[in-house]
Amino acid sequence: MSQLRIAEIFGPTIQGEGALIGEPTVFVRTGGCDYRCAWCDSLHAVDTAFRHTWAAMPTDAVWAEVLRLSKGHPLTVSLSGGNPAIQDFTQLIALGHAQGYRFACETQGSIAKPWFGDLDTLVLSPKPPSSGETVDWAAFDACLLAAKGAGNVVMKIVIFDDADYAWARAAADKYPDVPLYLQPGNLEVDPDVAVDPQLLADKLLWLVDKTINDSWFAPRVLPQLHVLLWGNKRGV
Repeated sequence: MSQLRIAEIFGPTIQGEGALIGEPTVFVRTGGCDYRCAWCDSLHAVDTAFRHTWAAMPTDAVWAEVLRLSKGHPLTVSLSGGNPAIQDFTQLIALGHAQGYRFACETQGSIAKPWFGDLDTLVLSPKPPSSGETVDWAAFDACLLAAKGAGNVVMKIVIFDDADYAWARAAADKYPDVPLYLQPGNLEVDPDVAVDPQLLADKLLWLVDKTINDSWFAPRVLPQLHVLLWGNKRGV
C-alpha cells in the first residue's frame, strides 16, 4: 500500500461549500501544498512549520479510519488539503468504490494526476488575484484532461473583491462548459477569532447583487456554510 501524508481525518460532517454543499462527508486532509495563498484557512495542512503534526499513513490505515468514522455507511469522502493532488489516492479510491463510497477532491488545478478520472466529483478551484498566486492555465488544462472519466467536474472560485469578481468572469469565459460556483471569501482565518455572521451575510448579498445586476446567471452563488455554522474552527 502506498503512503499518504495526512494532516487530519475527520467527520462525518456536512460539506460546507461548493457543488456538494450540505452532503454528509468524511474529510481526508493531506499535508503539503505548492501554494501559499494570502488568506489560506488551513495553514496547519500547508505550512511546513506544521510538518511534525502530519502523519505518514499507509493507504489501508487511512481507509480503516474512514470506515471507523463513517461506521461503514457509504458516504462521500472528500480529499482536501493543502493540495491533495501532490499525493497518490488511486488505491484509496479503489478501496472505497468497492464498498459503495463516493470520492470528491478539491484542488487548485496546479498538478494533474491520473486518479482524477476515478473521482465522482473533482472541484477545481483556481485562486484569484487576492490570493497572491498566479494560475498556470496550462496546468489547469492538464487537470481537466486528466479528469476525463470523472463523474462530475466543476470550478469553484472564492471572491473577496471587485478584482476577484472580474477575474472570475474572465475564467468563466475561458471555460464556459465547466459548471461554476462562486462564494464570498472569509478574511478572518484565525480559529481563535469569532466570525461575524452579519459580515459574512453582507458579503454574500454583495456577491449575489453583483451577479444579478450584471445579468451573469451562469454561476451558482453559495455561502461558506461551514463558516456560518461553526466559525473558524479547524477541522470543519
